[in-house]
Amino acid sequence: MAGPDEEAVAVNFTVKIDGESLGAFTSCDGLSCEFVMETREEGGNNGVIWQLPTRLKYSNVKLSRVVAKDSKTIMSWFAGMAKGIKRTTATIQARTLQGTVIAEWHLVDVIPVRWTGPQMSADSTKPATETLEIAHHGFLTG
Repeated sequence: MAGPDEEAVAVNFTVKIDGESLGAFTSCDGLSCEFVMETREEGGNNGVIWQLPTRLKYSNVKLSRVVAKDSKTIMSWFAGMAKGIKRTTATIQARTLQGTVIAEWHLVDVIPVRWTGPQMSADSTKPATETLEIAHHGFLTG
């Protein structure tokens, strides 16, 4: 049985783009892939509909956090893309509260899709947050 320092705690995800840190995020959503299925009905056999896998589809990944000093690194990355899109490699690490890496995902052909800044209001006590959405073409293995 895993102890408290060996469990993945969903409060800290560190992200690196080509080895450069974008900082820590408090949520990570969309780390997934699925086979796109195509269905075919067999002629003369009404009891069978074949499900055929065609290709792998990867979801966009959304990372969120409270606005902090690291926020400028995202803006620098986006600004660099304005001169020409360059697909990069990303590493997302899930860490415990003690900083131990529990799981790690390496994404290929990463490009930024969207950055959403904080919605600020004088009558709100919620912390200002930002969200980064990235697209990718799969996971590196090995």
